[in-house]
Amino acid sequence: MIKYPNGKVYIPPKRDLTSENKPVKNIFNAANRGMGLEEDINLSNEYYNNLGLCLIYKRPTPVRIVKCDYSSSRKITEAYFSEKSTTDYNGVYKGRYMDFEAKETESKTSFSYHNIRPQQIIHLKSVIKQNGIAFFIVRMKYYSETYLLKCEDLFAYMELNSRKSLPYSFLKEKGYLIKEGYSPRLEYLSAVDRAFFN
Repeated sequence: MIKYPNGKVYIPPKRDLTSENKPVKNIFNAANRGMGLEEDINLSNEYYNNLGLCLIYKRPTPVRIVKCDYSSSRKITEAYFSEKSTTDYNGVYKGRYMDFEAKETESKTSFSYHNIRPQQIIHLKSVIKQNGIAFFIVRMKYYSETYLLKCEDLFAYMELNSRKSLPYSFLKEKGYLIKEGYSPRLEYLSAVDRAFFN
């Protein structure tokens, strides 16, 4: 018998035996795809921002709220995407504007272009034109490898080749392997230094 400091006896809660046979919810659906990489980047940004090394934030998805339920908890009941979003992250590093997109793939051989939206290419080309830093962080999940790929290299390859995907071999040749650790989770700023400040 277990007693709390106030003398009351601990009574364990009754188990709901009917729930044991229910199927486990699949958290690895299309809506959660990519959250592993994004969560790693978010944790890395928090680490970097707290140390004052950069100022990088995840760009919010533009949503227009249509209806709200103010009766109890101010719950949004209807909303839609108000405009096409551009990239995932932006901010400032070493006095330069930085803008990048995070993508991951299950493929062993390539990274498909269908993961890149046309407005993202237009936006990142504009960043380059203004002397900003523009890149993709691409995770090859099969190999447990994450690379920084400069947009200049990616776009040049896309224009010169009729392929609909970027070969893994090109990513290994032109990309900058990002070390993984504890703090930061992804040491992507050292890859930025090698790619843009050497």
